[in-house]
Amino acid sequence: MSMTESLEKYAETLLRIGLNVQPGQKLVIDAPLSAANFVRIVTRLAYDIGASQVHHEWWDDELALIRYRHAPESSLGYYPEWRANGLAEYAENNAAFLFVQSPNPDLLKDVPADLIAKETRGRAAIRKRFLDYTRLHQVSWLIAAVPSPAWAARLFPGLPAEQGVAKLWDVVFKATRIDRDDPVGEWRKHLDTLHAKTSKLNAMRIRKLHYRAPGTDLYIELPEKHIWLGGAKPNKSGTPFVANMPTEEVFTMPAKHGVNGIVRSTKPLNHGGSLIEDFSFTFKDGRIVDYRAGKGEDKLQTILDTDEGASYLGEVALVPYRSPISLMDIVFYNTLFDENASCHLAIGNAYPSTLEGGVGLSPDQLKASGANVSMTHVDFMIGSAELDIDAELPDGSTVPLFRQGNWA
Repeated sequence: MSMTESLEKYAETLLRIGLNVQPGQKLVIDAPLSAANFVRIVTRLAYDIGASQVHHEWWDDELALIRYRHAPESSLGYYPEWRANGLAEYAENNAAFLFVQSPNPDLLKDVPADLIAKETRGRAAIRKRFLDYTRLHQVSWLIAAVPSPAWAARLFPGLPAEQGVAKLWDVVFKATRIDRDDPVGEWRKHLDTLHAKTSKLNAMRIRKLHYRAPGTDLYIELPEKHIWLGGAKPNKSGTPFVANMPTEEVFTMPAKHGVNGIVRSTKPLNHGGSLIEDFSFTFKDGRIVDYRAGKGEDKLQTILDTDEGASYLGEVALVPYRSPISLMDIVFYNTLFDENASCHLAIGNAYPSTLEGGVGLSPDQLKASGANVSMTHVDFMIGSAELDIDAELPDGSTVPLFRQGNWA
């Protein structure tokens, strides 16, 4: 298959499976300038599928770095309200949203953590009205990746730049099933498999999970009305969409105050262009009471300082070690891929859709139901070939859920 054919298939799969664009629907694409060629392909196919309008929100890594280095500190956290309102209006009119990543894992490694935190918190607060549409899964949205030279150089440092990018494209195509003869058909079968797994987990009505691995001994209680999700989910109009491509996870929410013990990360976390490595959290009654990091501890602290909810868990996700992405044996330095190669947790906001009746609840009602509420949501990886997970059932019995990193 030629590169042109692969890019066409990738774009079609994102539009037909990920976003499930409907005739007459508007599409918003948020993407870096470096991905312009691919965005042009997506835009053309979107119109061919029936999109009524495609709007583009462009950004650039180097401009972001220039802002941190040269803009007055008092300006950090600013985001134009007219722009935030415009995105919210698109969401109110049931537009679909494609967020294209083209990571540079080391972009902000020398930027002080407090500056990154100020910018991140300020933008999130101004964009809250829009972000709530994605957090509540009221609109179709999708995160997908396009290789960048910087990302390829981080993953394949021994290769010349052009070869590294080509190899990374091959990896992206494999992870997203684009290397198959019929990617759209393969994705439909894969989503059926994830749906079957969530159905089994929901039937179990698990009360508590116990994680054991080197450096990890953690208990996580689940709310009585928790819901396991995975693969496709419906937006407010009932149209199914897939928020991440690739996706291999099934996930739910933990009980906010029901997490106790210690957990160790197994992969680096790339957050806001900064790497955090070899870190661990200690929980007591749900709250992180201690943390350590071999690298980027100051960056980790800024995440936890976002708000009160940033010190609690918001997501529990299960991914077998013998998953297609994990078997590539690559640390991607990018959450979209690393989280789909590993069991993971997320600190911060819980998805209301993982609680029965949760989508219609106010933040206070969600808290009363045992859910965590926060402006942030940061996934970190904890899976390995040494991870065991037990599940406590309603009758008090315990059954093995994972053994040596895979479904028991």
